[in-house]
Amino acid sequence: MRIAQVAPLAEAVPPKFYGGTERVVSWLTEALVSRGHDVTLFASGDSITSAELVPACPKALRLAGIRDHLASHIVLMREVRRMADNFDILHFHVDLLQYGMFEDLAHKTLTTMHGRLDIPDFMPVYEALPEMPLVSISNHQRAPMPPDVNWHATIHHGLPETLVPFDPRGGEYLAFLGRIAPEKRPDRAIEIAKKAGIPLKIAAKVDPVDQTYFDQLIVPLLADPLIEFIGEIAESQKGAFLGNAKALLFPIDWPEPFGLVMIEAMSAGTPIIAWRNGSVPEVVEDGVNGFIVDSIPEAVAAARRVDALSREDVRKQFVERFTVSRMAADYEAAYARLVALQDAEAHSAPTALLPAVRSLQVDAI
Repeated sequence: MRIAQVAPLAEAVPPKFYGGTERVVSWLTEALVSRGHDVTLFASGDSITSAELVPACPKALRLAGIRDHLASHIVLMREVRRMADNFDILHFHVDLLQYGMFEDLAHKTLTTMHGRLDIPDFMPVYEALPEMPLVSISNHQRAPMPPDVNWHATIHHGLPETLVPFDPRGGEYLAFLGRIAPEKRPDRAIEIAKKAGIPLKIAAKVDPVDQTYFDQLIVPLLADPLIEFIGEIAESQKGAFLGNAKALLFPIDWPEPFGLVMIEAMSAGTPIIAWRNGSVPEVVEDGVNGFIVDSIPEAVAAARRVDALSREDVRKQFVERFTVSRMAADYEAAYARLVALQDAEAHSAPTALLPAVRSLQVDAI
């Protein structure tokens, strides 16, 4: 198939540092190329891919210091639209931007919704254009959406099996990885570590919008000798950071659509201690690859008994459920269904018109 992958421009594909959506796009793109598809990636010019790259801007917008990304994404949409006839499938990873420009091509589009969908401000576009085919990254993510949107599939993320190597030993610290933000609850992670008496390492970026939260609420909590704040780490550092951990803390306080860091930890064999929010029950099998908790005392208890879980079993769960090969196969099936629907509609259209044509011929006679 001829497939266009349309990525956000905030980060490169793959990203240099933080950037969950862009990493997933990279893994999927490379997997599809390896499976013999003709793939074109629309992304920032500093992206690295074996697909054909169409750069919509010279450099990832966040690292270039560009704050308002709208103008660059409008240019991106224009370029995709200009080349749309070259593809069987236009696969968007940019949430809402394509809705207005690709309504007439909805039959050959697929949009993976990577973000939260419980924001009322976004609902008018979903209600006005319910025909756009959508993919959710968890079943829970769908819950707030209008009932008549065109869900095409739920496809959990997957990552390369060798990206985060399995570490059968683990380590002696708890890990928090990702982003400092109120909904990620690093304060909970710190409290859990202190009460459990287990060291905590925090590898996370601080976006400008969260700087005040970090300075006022998190920095005062970092003075404890059990807590080490590392800051944002590169992709190449993740394997060691997660593999050397006793467990990953995922104490979220929002409806997380997926939580990529959970399967990264699973790849390393590192169990997860996660709050019962969002997609967590779809990723964590309680007592097998981690523990699902509802309170600080439950999380502390889980941290103290997490060594009883088998790191081999955690890795096995990853291999069986969350590899890029499985994700790519799921997307191939989704693309094939769309193409089959296009073919069915194309073949049925002349038949539908036939009675009217015959009637006109009879009237003429």
